[in-house]
Amino acid sequence: MRIIDLSSPVDAAAYEPDPVVHEVLSPREGALHMAAEMRAHFDVEFDPDDLPDGEFLSLDRLTLTSHTGTHVDAPSHYGSRTRYGDGVPRHIDAMPLEWFLAPAVKLDLTGHGTGVVGAVELEKEFARIGHTPGEGEIVVLDTGAAALAGTPAYFTDFTGLDRHGTELLLDLGVRVIGTDAFSLDAPFTDIIARYRETGDREVLWPAHLAGRGREYCQLERLANLDELPVLGARIACFPVKIAGGGAGWTRAVGLLDD
Repeated sequence: MRIIDLSSPVDAAAYEPDPVVHEVLSPREGALHMAAEMRAHFDVEFDPDDLPDGEFLSLDRLTLTSHTGTHVDAPSHYGSRTRYGDGVPRHIDAMPLEWFLAPAVKLDLTGHGTGVVGAVELEKEFARIGHTPGEGEIVVLDTGAAALAGTPAYFTDFTGLDRHGTELLLDLGVRVIGTDAFSLDAPFTDIIARYRETGDREVLWPAHLAGRGREYCQLERLANLDELPVLGARIACFPVKIAGGGAGWTRAVGLLDD
């Protein structure tokens, strides 16, 4: 089996609108920290220099959002109420694991520029690849945005889905829709510009807000989609189990049998 890494890194050195703070305690600092913790919480004295090389364990502290790097959005991310079920959206820790290990369908949306595509463009792509996505499949959109990852342009120059495109995939039974872009919706700047021009509320984050009427998850900020075949692979993208979380990080991979 070939394993294809589809995940973008959490990198404090890369540009993020919500900057990542990554603090590292060295093994020596870890030894001093451990000794201090033992003294403070257990009233136990321990000389860190008794450890080999005077070192214990390194420790990473990170400050970031659950939407940094490759992650899965939960239905609760889209709003506090739904028009399905009991009206209460599920958090990421309550989502069925079966959703996140499934056959993949890759759609090529490169070349469309900044803005949105809809059902017409998706149906053309279904015809091109000779396959219409079905229930339980994970659909991923290769927009070409991953080439800009780590730069400000990654957050302003990409292709998203409109409401009709999103609803088409949901009508087909797709429950996880992925993208290599920052968002399944168009960039914030593009959305606001089109809303000011048209006054049409339907242009306001339609892919996300569709989740208030239909339960589904988004898989955002994928990478290396050029290595993923159009058909024939599976995707594993189990989200981190954050209690009450609206999203969870994932180390998404493509699984391709030799």
